[in-house]
Amino acid sequence: MSETHALDREQIRQLFDLRSSYNQGMGGDFTTDPYPIWRELRETGPVHKGTVHKLTGYPGEAFFQGLPEPDRPHYSAFGYAALDAAYRNNVVFASAPEEVDPAGGAGVANSLLNMGGEQHRRYRALVQRSFVPGRTGWWIDNWIEDTVQGLIDGFIDDGHAELNVDFCAAIPVLTITGSFGIPVAEALEVRRIMHDPVEIVRRLEPIVAARRREPQDDLISVLVAAELAEPDGSSHRLSDAEIYSFAILLLLAGSGTTWKQMGITLTALLQRPALLEQVRADRSLLRPVIEEALRWMPTDPMFSRYVTTDTDFFGTLLPAGAVLHLCLGAANRDPQRWERPDEFDITRKLRASFAFGGGVHTCLGMHLARAEISTGIAALLDRLPDLRLNPDVEPPRFIGMYERGVTEIPVLFG
Repeated sequence: MSETHALDREQIRQLFDLRSSYNQGMGGDFTTDPYPIWRELRETGPVHKGTVHKLTGYPGEAFFQGLPEPDRPHYSAFGYAALDAAYRNNVVFASAPEEVDPAGGAGVANSLLNMGGEQHRRYRALVQRSFVPGRTGWWIDNWIEDTVQGLIDGFIDDGHAELNVDFCAAIPVLTITGSFGIPVAEALEVRRIMHDPVEIVRRLEPIVAARRREPQDDLISVLVAAELAEPDGSSHRLSDAEIYSFAILLLLAGSGTTWKQMGITLTALLQRPALLEQVRADRSLLRPVIEEALRWMPTDPMFSRYVTTDTDFFGTLLPAGAVLHLCLGAANRDPQRWERPDEFDITRKLRASFAFGGGVHTCLGMHLARAEISTGIAALLDRLPDLRLNPDVEPPRFIGMYERGVTEIPVLFG
């Protein structure tokens, strides 16, 4: 029996339901469709004063990268051209307000996410090879496939399932913790303490020490063996603190985003039964389905940049020290780039979107995310005949502000 059978479904629901207290800080309780508001904001100007959530009408405070920063002026960009310009200029639009010290303590603040320039390039190069398209087979064979099949084994005899909890939520967290050598039985506990760097480090210390003594075929071993090239031509192995910061970022990103995007993609298919059957019959259609879902509704629709110098940006003067919030969700539906952008259309010409960000900070794990989503959905289509939404219960709804996803995905099959 797969170890995934031992997962506590109620704990998964508590940790991953966007409406739970664990996720409400990012606006998980926001139920209004933001896209009509974002369209109006985009049409009335590429840049607006204020934060995305306030301009959208979210009634409370919401926190994400670049927030809350109460002592800084805030601006938000909504058009594709504006976001493209900001992502291309990482000198004026920096990912952090000050230079990162990787040895200054474990945590996301000192991680790759907030680095810039040459420092970012050197640190990203350490792990880039583990996340290129040619390495997706390593992830699938070692962790993803077994996890996906084990989860389906847990409900296939029932004839029904709730795919957000029974399936989507567990795949990425089990994949990334598995790649760290963390047992399945501890994976959900790691998710629970994700925002406590001290506790995460305590869990990682024995694993890092063991990999230093005896490397294995996993991601911690890659970090342990990595040599960071210095500007003077020398190099050094990563310190424990540097490894912990890398690991915390990968845990947060790996367990916190892909499951929501998988749920969005699954729901888009289940809401279109004819398209679902087309994909079942022709799996080459799965790639354009995933890419269109990424464009149409990215799970993280906003990231932020810090303005380093006074600049005139698309007609708005941004002062040095301001935060510019980039609304990826709005830019991904810009009619200047896509015709009929609000429609979910897998036949449209494939063009790069901002679903995984842009510029030098394009998401490191985007190919892994695609592999998890495609492996998961393909397995559902392989093993669950007549997969369909359950008409007798509330259908899935898209919710969330800075982390968008779906409510329950109740299905029948067989």
